[in-house]
Amino acid sequence: MTVTPNRNLADILLSTSNKYPDKTVIQCSGESYSYKQLLEQACSIALDLEKQGIQRGDRIAIYMDNTWPCVVALFAITMSGAVFLLINPQTKNDKLKYILEDSGSKVLLSDAHLQNVFVDVVNQLSSITDVYCSGNDTKISFTHANYHIFENTVTNNDASLACGSKALGNDLAALIYTSGSTGFPKGVMQSHQSILFSIESLVEYLRLSHSDRIINFLPFAFDYGLYQLFFTVYLGATLILERSFTYPAVVYNLLRDTKATVFPGVPTIYSMLLKSHAKKALTFPDVTRITNTAAALPAEYVSQLQEIFPNALIYKMYGLTECKRVCYLEPELVHQYPSSVGTAIPGTEIFLFDENDKPVKRGGQGILHVRGPHIMMGYWNKPDESKKMLKAGLWPGEKILCTHDLFKVDENGLHYFIGRSDDIIKTRGEKVSPIEVENVLHGINGIKDAAIIGVADDVLGEVIHAYVSLTGDKDIAIKDIKKVCVQKLENFMVPAKYHIVDDLPKSTNGKIDKKMLQVNL
Repeated sequence: MTVTPNRNLADILLSTSNKYPDKTVIQCSGESYSYKQLLEQACSIALDLEKQGIQRGDRIAIYMDNTWPCVVALFAITMSGAVFLLINPQTKNDKLKYILEDSGSKVLLSDAHLQNVFVDVVNQLSSITDVYCSGNDTKISFTHANYHIFENTVTNNDASLACGSKALGNDLAALIYTSGSTGFPKGVMQSHQSILFSIESLVEYLRLSHSDRIINFLPFAFDYGLYQLFFTVYLGATLILERSFTYPAVVYNLLRDTKATVFPGVPTIYSMLLKSHAKKALTFPDVTRITNTAAALPAEYVSQLQEIFPNALIYKMYGLTECKRVCYLEPELVHQYPSSVGTAIPGTEIFLFDENDKPVKRGGQGILHVRGPHIMMGYWNKPDESKKMLKAGLWPGEKILCTHDLFKVDENGLHYFIGRSDDIIKTRGEKVSPIEVENVLHGINGIKDAAIIGVADDVLGEVIHAYVSLTGDKDIAIKDIKKVCVQKLENFMVPAKYHIVDDLPKSTNGKIDKKMLQVNL
């Protein structure tokens, strides 16, 4: 029997659609779509991209909701050999422009309801040659870009089932943009082989199979959400896709109606679940695995979640975009070691170094480092930032990832997250650059100084607090400041608390002293 290896992300769809052509791959908005449909429609878009001159390595941006067209677009890009980048549909004009410009994207795929944002941005960027738009059969005007109706394109081409990518395993597959300490998002470069390795390692320890039905309401721009799709297609499983967790009752009904078996979430989601459970008992006996990452899952949640998911294994995990996942705790240990995030994922190693770059023994604490095939190639167009994260490894030429996060390791070899050593705030399962929010505040006429800090929270991970001082010649209310933040920032980046002060504390070198702000809370 001939075994065809998965050399790139397109191969996993080719392999699975050959094995399960009529099986449902996506359930979304009351519709079911098969593996055969996904392959055919992805090939159609891929062939059209090639007609527009797209070549291997070109960057293509997806700015869409969690929908069937978004799934098709993603695999179409991998089929074409191009590089995909997913942009959160909450992203506003300035940040969208920055990401498109920084990545050098040639094509944008989006939804019609987002045209009030992307049309103006595309018209400012001569690098965007083509726009594919889903959900609209009327022409949108651009000053230079060609316009394509997504739904027409997937039916107009004679797609061949032999369609496949020419990408090699070590070719760039994706740019996954994540907030950076400089105030600008950074594009994490992941190759086909690094993503494939992560898929296989995670599938192994999560004990997933082709019979699983995975529910996902996390945005694909968040790699935690993206990998739910990758797991599904790799295994030949089914993904129950919802746009968000905005309406919990909708998700609860989906869980029951679809008999979902896997539930990925973040602490904010689990907090909402527990609040609903307190009002009216919830139970989802079909779920066999629940997973948590992005922020620590409070230890007291575990036993309560077991009531809601009585037949589920609970996985506590830790990871970062630069290598997808770092470690996990075996679910059989979750009650015995409720604060731990466990050990390295299969096929990788993790270790702690102290401030002198010396290995830390069990019982000690230090900065966590990661070794394995899953670490990033670097940050797109940011060699200096890449050097800060990628250090010399065990073998000549090898690189290991420095997480810059402080951990401790116990006598059993289990790891515990202590805190972040950089300035990034983690809230609601998302990474927020304080500088990015501060730049918006500084753009408000009448604000003299601004500082953003994260305050520890059991549910959100951290809550964003904004401190501002005024010039004195403007009368600015907190509601006016918040209004600008809502207009300029994604929802999760908008500060929860605002403080107007006479002056912000400064260090001896004149910089704002954020530690003093934390102390004075």
